[in-house]
Amino acid sequence: MPRITIRGLSVEQVCQISTSVVDQLAVICECERDYFTLECIQHTAIFDGQIVPAYPFIEVAWFERGEEVRKQVAKALTNHVLGLGIPEVEVAFTTYAQDAYFNNGISFK
Repeated sequence: MPRITIRGLSVEQVCQISTSVVDQLAVICECERDYFTLECIQHTAIFDGQIVPAYPFIEVAWFERGEEVRKQVAKALTNHVLGLGIPEVEVAFTTYAQDAYFNNGISFK
């Protein structure tokens, strides 16, 4: 945790930034590198009956760490994607409630 789901980038692009982005996020979140999960979702974007290029969209699912950390994480992810020569990226956060999250049947509450 956090789980980072990325759409609109190729697997190769995600691999290219994976080490440096996790290094930076671990410092920002003050947690171990192996807490992070990166997932690259390959999909087809369609508009008006045509296949169109997908824009990068990154979802961060996590336990809330505060607005300042959220801003730093969004900026770090954005900068890494822009560094690939991609002109635009969106980042959204999904927050888990500890009483609704279980590991091996044990609540995080």
